[in-house]
Amino acid sequence: MEPLGEFLRALQVEGGASPHTVSAYRRDLERLAAFLGSRRRRLETARPADLAAHLSTLQTRGLGARSLGRHLSAIRRFYRFALREGRVRQDPSELLEAPRRPRRLPRALSRDDAQRLVESPRTDTAAGLRDRAMLELLYGSGLRVSELIGLRPGDLDIRAGFLVSTGKGSRQRLVPLGAEAGRWLVRYIEEGRPRLLRGADPGRLFLNRRGRPLSRQTVWRMIRAATARLGLRRAFPHALRHSFASHLLEGGADLRSVQAMLGHADISTTEIYTHLPGEAQREMYLRFHPRAR
Repeated sequence: MEPLGEFLRALQVEGGASPHTVSAYRRDLERLAAFLGSRRRRLETARPADLAAHLSTLQTRGLGARSLGRHLSAIRRFYRFALREGRVRQDPSELLEAPRRPRRLPRALSRDDAQRLVESPRTDTAAGLRDRAMLELLYGSGLRVSELIGLRPGDLDIRAGFLVSTGKGSRQRLVPLGAEAGRWLVRYIEEGRPRLLRGADPGRLFLNRRGRPLSRQTVWRMIRAATARLGLRRAFPHALRHSFASHLLEGGADLRSVQAMLGHADISTTEIYTHLPGEAQREMYLRFHPRAR
């Protein structure tokens, strides 16, 4: 029996794979076999470079990350089987990695759209005061949603203009708190939060209508509804964090400071924000380069 047939039989009988999985692996490996055939090779004689070229070709043709991952999984599993059964002497997929996808730039709002979104909640209700304070923090301090909903009243020092945020890995950092966010936080704490509180205080800053800690889903729904009302392109909570970083860098802030404010452990994560829109790049060039004018 051909090694591919043996592998698929073992996958189903020994591994208990579903017919759908077996069919998907068959398609992926037959596609690899056809590619190798164009190079006058077979599955048993493939080299690491052949497998890498195959994955790169699939990516060039527009295959998505999930499908590429499935192809890679099928290839690795097949060659582990072939090595175990003595069909190959070495596993050519051992060091194989999926081709890296181009890193997508974060979608930031324009300054005007960010302002419209932040100022959109009605502030004559307790929930509206809460939403305005949250939006001011997401855009004005660059918080993640998980950091926002995890805030406690004692994490704020409004007079000094900072807050303590607990980020990934339970790492804490000081984050600047703008005057506008501070004003709306005071209004929410004094006017809105007491009206939302029901029974025992759960200790979280932002509460839902039942007086319990706010969930991520509630924040997402609030922002989706607000962008729909305003006719903005669909924005997620992270878009305000992206906007925070992008607008700081456009204004001349240095990368290390933005890294500290965002709580990125590695500056390479922050460097993605240096890819500013063309007009912003031109303004920075005209402003700072000695030979620009």
